[in-house]
Amino acid sequence: MYLTRLCLLHDSFPARHTYPFNLDIFRKTDSIRFNRPVTFFIGENGTGKSTLLSAIARKSGIHIWEEHPRGRYHANPYEADLYRYIALEGDGEVRGSFFASEIFRHFADLLDEWAAADPESLSYFGNASLLERSHGQSHMAFFENRFRIPGLYLLDEPENALSPRMQLELLRLFSRVTAAGTVQFVIATHSPILLAYPDAEICSFDF
Repeated sequence: MYLTRLCLLHDSFPARHTYPFNLDIFRKTDSIRFNRPVTFFIGENGTGKSTLLSAIARKSGIHIWEEHPRGRYHANPYEADLYRYIALEGDGEVRGSFFASEIFRHFADLLDEWAAADPESLSYFGNASLLERSHGQSHMAFFENRFRIPGLYLLDEPENALSPRMQLELLRLFSRVTAAGTVQFVIATHSPILLAYPDAEICSFDF
């Protein structure tokens, strides 16, 4: 297991009454354990699932492919720095990937730019641009190729843009790639289909 435990450093929180530190998951939780290859974060919108998932990525040294926001005012100064207030137990910085559907388009755009100079970069994704497929097909092409690599995979609502049939395909993919014991997933989701995955650990952000 690349990630075995997450500890919240309460004594270091700079502003306990400010988001995200005022969320229940940060006020009422000391640590989260990861004992199985697949862990789901569940809860209502705004409970901190995506925020904590991003913090795990940054703390683990996993790059988040996102554009720098333009014209964004009054941005919360603590949300992006949340990783400074958590401690992870496991393998430290690991190979892996962070996925969120709202930033996937940016990654796909970058991949096309790279392919203009090096067409071989598309061979990893079936020799075709991810932008030339439907959202669901491009997401599945990314999952099927990326998850072949051992590592820690952080998925923020991967069910977005996936039909029920494709969500079932994603469950089968989880089963295949975790069988070797070299892949670990932490997944924020609202999907009852994905939550049917057997032997997964479920962490609720609802209190």
